[in-house]
Amino acid sequence: MKAATVSLCRANSYDDLVLRNALIQVLEPLGGISAFVKPGSRVLLKPNLLTGARPQKECVTRPEIVRCVAQLVLEAGGKPFLGDGPAFGSARGVAVANGYQPLLEELNLPVVEFSGKRYQTVSDTFNHLLLSKEAMEADVTINLPKVKSHVQLTMTLGVKNLFGCVPGKMKAWWHMEAGKDSGRFGEMLVETARAIAPDLTILDGIIGHEGKGPSGGEPRFLGILGAADNVFALDRAFLEILQVDPATVPTAAAASRLNLYPATVDFPLLTPTELQVSDWKLPEALVPIDFGMPRVIKSTFRHFYIRFIKEPLALYGRS
Repeated sequence: MKAATVSLCRANSYDDLVLRNALIQVLEPLGGISAFVKPGSRVLLKPNLLTGARPQKECVTRPEIVRCVAQLVLEAGGKPFLGDGPAFGSARGVAVANGYQPLLEELNLPVVEFSGKRYQTVSDTFNHLLLSKEAMEADVTINLPKVKSHVQLTMTLGVKNLFGCVPGKMKAWWHMEAGKDSGRFGEMLVETARAIAPDLTILDGIIGHEGKGPSGGEPRFLGILGAADNVFALDRAFLEILQVDPATVPTAAAASRLNLYPATVDFPLLTPTELQVSDWKLPEALVPIDFGMPRVIKSTFRHFYIRFIKEPLALYGRS
């Protein structure tokens, strides 16, 4: 496997100008945004839109990140659109609940729902792994995850964020089908990432979410941005920064078993050692990954209630 470049830099603020300069800095060793985005390219921006229920807890990718990246894409001549498949509700509903509405209007940024009507089988190993056609057909995919601890998977970074490209309630089905074996579940997530093959991953570590993540923990300032065209190498670098054993993270362990880590990784700006955090909080205890059928049914009803009743009523109230 060819050598990978992982670009890491300090980034201390979501202020527009400071953040823009940090993004330009972290992308420069990779050739800048124009190395990935060509004029006319349809560019999927894939943030972590986990939930609309805890907007102050740093559970989702900040709208400031998406706004700055979308602006860079537009300046390169690309056509950005936002897409995700939240566990509960719609991508637009979760985005609006987390403060995305101004940037959606300012940049006229379309939001694409990864609906359950348009599946595409993409994996030989998991031949019933079905991913969103909208995501698969983008000309360019920019993965925009958040640094978070995770009560089921220890950590969620770039690879896990791409699970959002599994549409609708298929995610709950995969928890039921593969969740009894954390190794198999981790391999499924890795196969998802390999199939989506993001052209670029920009990892938001300015403020992370530690402890009982992905939503029940607390914000933690880290002041770090990372970028790479190899999502596996970038995840591994952040595990080193946070001093988390890769063997305890199913996605990292699966990537290692499948020999997806490059033999050589170049760090042109800062190294993980220079950015190390000594006291990052992981979950006190992990909970099972697998979902039983009652939980899948309950989760499905909750998803449809939020998406088709709660969100429309909230939007109607704002109109």
